[in-house]
Amino acid sequence: MAESAPKIQVAISQDFFSAFADIPRGKQKKVNEFVSKFRTNPRASGINYERINDAASSQYRSVRIDQDYRGIVYQPEKGNVYLMMWVDKHDDAYDWARRHKCHINPETGVLQLYEVVHSQAVEGKAAPEVDTEASQQEVAAEPLFDYRDRELLRLGVPEEQLSLVAGLTSAEELEAIKSRLPVDAYEALLFLADGVPLDEVLEEYALPAGPQVDTDDLSAALQLTQSQRKFHVVGDELELQSMLEAPLEQWRVFLHPTQRKLVERDWNGPVRVLGGAGTGKTVVAMHRARWLVKNVLKPDERLLFTTFTRNLATDIESNLRKICSVEEMKQIEVTNIDAWVSRLLKREHQGANIVYPGQQNFDACWDRAIQLSSSEISLPDTFYQEEWRLVILPQRVMNQREYFKASRVGRGVPLSRKQRAMIWPVFEEMRLQLHQKGLMSSEDAIHLTLDLLRSGAVARPYRAAVVDEAQDFGSEALTLLRHLVEEEKNDLMIVGDGHQRIYGRKAPLSRSGVNIRGRGRKLRVNYRTTEQIRRFATAILEDVEVDDLDDGLDSTTGYRSLVDGQPPVLQGFQDNAEEAAWVVDEIDRLIESGQASQDICVVGRTAKQCRTVESELASRGREHHKISRDSADNHRIPGVRLANMHRIKGLEFRVVFLVGVNDGVIPLQYALGGTDDPVEQRARELEERALFHVAGTRAVNGLYITWHGEASKYLPEIS
Repeated sequence: MAESAPKIQVAISQDFFSAFADIPRGKQKKVNEFVSKFRTNPRASGINYERINDAASSQYRSVRIDQDYRGIVYQPEKGNVYLMMWVDKHDDAYDWARRHKCHINPETGVLQLYEVVHSQAVEGKAAPEVDTEASQQEVAAEPLFDYRDRELLRLGVPEEQLSLVAGLTSAEELEAIKSRLPVDAYEALLFLADGVPLDEVLEEYALPAGPQVDTDDLSAALQLTQSQRKFHVVGDELELQSMLEAPLEQWRVFLHPTQRKLVERDWNGPVRVLGGAGTGKTVVAMHRARWLVKNVLKPDERLLFTTFTRNLATDIESNLRKICSVEEMKQIEVTNIDAWVSRLLKREHQGANIVYPGQQNFDACWDRAIQLSSSEISLPDTFYQEEWRLVILPQRVMNQREYFKASRVGRGVPLSRKQRAMIWPVFEEMRLQLHQKGLMSSEDAIHLTLDLLRSGAVARPYRAAVVDEAQDFGSEALTLLRHLVEEEKNDLMIVGDGHQRIYGRKAPLSRSGVNIRGRGRKLRVNYRTTEQIRRFATAILEDVEVDDLDDGLDSTTGYRSLVDGQPPVLQGFQDNAEEAAWVVDEIDRLIESGQASQDICVVGRTAKQCRTVESELASRGREHHKISRDSADNHRIPGVRLANMHRIKGLEFRVVFLVGVNDGVIPLQYALGGTDDPVEQRARELEERALFHVAGTRAVNGLYITWHGEASKYLPEIS
């Protein structure tokens, strides 16, 4: 019996989706129809391939979309893999083909795409040159990279670019030739220039030694994770249409090799993933959840995907539905941790209403309790609040004897046994007030849930759990998560960033029973913001020590964005009316220049800072919407968004206006609490800085910071 012909594969480049997104919607239908036909059979008689004589890669062909538009296709000389590279107007498509080379790297086997200097490059579009001759005439500068050619080749630097890289003397020169290097090679060099040790970069980017690379075997190249960050083999028509409907949501398909390794690895136990804002931690967490359902969980097993706040859980569930099938979602439960605990306790008839500081019922109980504070010991009310939050609740201190034994590590004011006895009545009264009103702190609710699990009254309901925003979880919540899932392979993925801790909870994983020894990983590449915005946001936390969610420190060395843009705009005003008018003028200008209104968000430290801007938008008839804490933001609905800094966490917008960045607002005075305890002061200052940092990193390519009167002391200078 004759063997069947090898199956034809079609892969689409990430650049193609970016180009497709820029095409007018009226033309996208034609492109969509062609791509669908091409995916079905790239050898169909109706597809006319035209050779491009001066193309950078000899396998490039032009294909006709309609009278105006052309696609650029990589037609293999042998094999059954076709690549859809680019789509544009006729002349622009041909120009792209002249300036971009696609080949399999003979050293790494990776399918690479990068810009070349072409002798007939269109004027004004040639890649930037580095004036190495001028550099040599100046005082001899130290080379930026003092490595052997062999090491650079292992990192994916094309042999033809070795001399170019060897002539670099500064990070600025490296950035100038970014387009002339494959993205994997540029990224590796960028980290070397930023001080990341060579062995760490080689471990992340170099491939292990293997057989000689076949530079014509596209199928083998596309199996490498480094290739899959730029090219995706389309599985079926449904997947293709889903990708074309949301071409800018490339996180659904294109994962960085470091992300894919985290997602698809068979871990021997809990894994912790760190990464600065915009590095795709939540993307990794979502893809990990899907991978676990497809590859680890049995059909009758379930996975818990949890995060700290309700609004983040809502956004995550909405995004998970974009990458998971209906059947896969049936095995994934997405909820914030307090909501899960509350439901379980009610089901087990252990219910009490969970209450939080700042809510009326909680504050009424606290006001009664604080009246019992002793006049013999001079401590501010904020001390009692922090002692309750950081000592009493996490350790479940229920009586005076337990308080005498409780650890107060990290508290700035030491207490003798006598002093503890004097202040205990406040906490005793607080517990009594809560009990009488049928209320319970979230920490006590978690402790009660742990009792049920430890006693066997409630069975472990999940095979695995994925935890996002872990830096905001307290020790009791992390302990609960450890008890919800049996200790075994692929049990827990814990994702977070101490630089984004905005709820003041610091709990080392190891002290909560979560052992990540040998399984701690870090993401370094910021995909969300421009490098200029990243630098600004990172500078807000300059010289502040931040933990790694365990007992170590986490630095920002090697944390970079690969996208350049304009620096943030800083602007001060006399009063809030003048500030609001300027902000809305800028919003009008952006929208008139083509920016979608739903991609713009106005953010204040609290909702109060947005009110004047909201009134100005309304007076001009400009559509706008407040972002709800209870539902995901529907991007299809036009209108400028408004939010406070806590609500914008986990979201992103093309343009963000941070308004009312005044002294006394950032940091917010009542959030600092007027405490005299230096430890409390540092913790609250860090929390306010982290909140400002988080808000700034929600911007993709445009960040405006405005204030009236005196500006916040947290504002870093822009270099």
